[in-house]
Amino acid sequence: MVKVPHRLYLSEDEMPKQWYNLRADMKELPDPMINPGTMKPAAVEDLYPVFCEELAKQEMDNTTRYIDIPEEIQEMYKIYRPSPLIRAYNLEKALGTPAKIYYKFEGNNTSGSHKLNSAIAQAYYAKKQGMKGLTTETGAGQWGTALSEACSYFGIPLTVYMVKVSYEQKPFRKAVMQTFDAGVIASPSNTTNVGRQILAEGPDCTGSLGCAISEAVEKAVSTEGYRYVLGSVLNQVLLHQSIIGLESKIAMEKLEEYPDVVIGCAGGGSNLGTYATSDALLADCVAGVQGQHACNLGGLIAPYMQDKLLGKADPRIIAVEPASCPSFTRGKYAYDFCDTGKITPLAKMYTLGSGFIPSSNHAGGLRYHGMSPILSKLYHDGYMEAVSVEQTRVFEAAVEFAKKETILPAPESAHAIRAAMDEALRCKETGEKKTILFGLTGTGYFDMTAYSAYLEGRMTDYIPTDEDLQRGFNGLPKIPEIQE
Repeated sequence: MVKVPHRLYLSEDEMPKQWYNLRADMKELPDPMINPGTMKPAAVEDLYPVFCEELAKQEMDNTTRYIDIPEEIQEMYKIYRPSPLIRAYNLEKALGTPAKIYYKFEGNNTSGSHKLNSAIAQAYYAKKQGMKGLTTETGAGQWGTALSEACSYFGIPLTVYMVKVSYEQKPFRKAVMQTFDAGVIASPSNTTNVGRQILAEGPDCTGSLGCAISEAVEKAVSTEGYRYVLGSVLNQVLLHQSIIGLESKIAMEKLEEYPDVVIGCAGGGSNLGTYATSDALLADCVAGVQGQHACNLGGLIAPYMQDKLLGKADPRIIAVEPASCPSFTRGKYAYDFCDTGKITPLAKMYTLGSGFIPSSNHAGGLRYHGMSPILSKLYHDGYMEAVSVEQTRVFEAAVEFAKKETILPAPESAHAIRAAMDEALRCKETGEKKTILFGLTGTGYFDMTAYSAYLEGRMTDYIPTDEDLQRGFNGLPKIPEIQE
């Protein structure tokens, strides 16, 4: 048996040279996105007004198993990748478990999370196509930071519309983006028609992710040579994030290990709401704001899900979501809008209804009403499991992990920590010597308000009632038979 170090770093030569397209091995593909105007599946050409052409092709590619990572992207990846695979020896000891706990840590870059993996790719393809600039939105600022880094590296101007309340409460995130030359605008703003409309209706509006998306899309489609970029779990983003799982598998093979259980958090972001009505904007979010951490989950599990699909192995794969926003565990598998404004195409996914809004006391992230269509299909077909956890238990796990492993985790990632600890404690009861792998996708240094609420005893839990959820389900659209 190979001696297992605390941290294992692959060499640059061992870093994957291709992304893995999970859809190529799925027995049944996710149902297509639907144009709400025509009720027909969206075509790749529908995406060109907003996405770079190569990214649009990746979005719609259901057959190419491996896609080469361009050398320019590999070179930037090498600045912070390969990321370490870490054995949580101290946590294992504290739990008294016979289980072995590993985690893949994606926090070793300025953005503090896995989001840079896709930001680099999207900025590269924009540069390759000769784009004059990009626009995006950001809530707390992690995606905006990641894209700022990537655009600075490739010399592409970037305009970030940051939710005003975050812009004011998290000035240091804004400063980081500006360090990388991004223009950061508090949203709603007077720089776009939609922003001016929102401010006219509510001058004191503190903004939302939906508002910021609307402004970013308007700016992109009204400015020659610009495109809109987003970091949610579009198929293309899930593809780029597969490097996490591919690296993990190579590292574990070097240690002669294979996980019995693979765990990741799922959900994220806020609802997409746009005031745009033009057909030209149909593609503005073809896959909606599915959630950055569902994206990470898909990236981590990708090669292990491939083994399940091809019958090579059968690890348990667990998605962890908040009990206050239980899309997998209590949602419906149905076509739904990806935004509360009901402008974007419809996606077949596990959803709580596009009008669902989590309780205002929810502090742990992962707030989106639906789940990635790819992950939804895999869950529906029985290839993965899902659990929901209350946020006080999430922060309890986060604090324990920080004390034992010296990393302060992001609240989203702490959902995976909670589930991993619970699995390890079950091994303690049964005596099973399982190997557990989870994804630690970010750091919590910009989430200290939530940590303070927990540490000061002000954090509470909320679990929606069946009646609460039914109100969201009542708004699900009625879908006629799809015409190809």
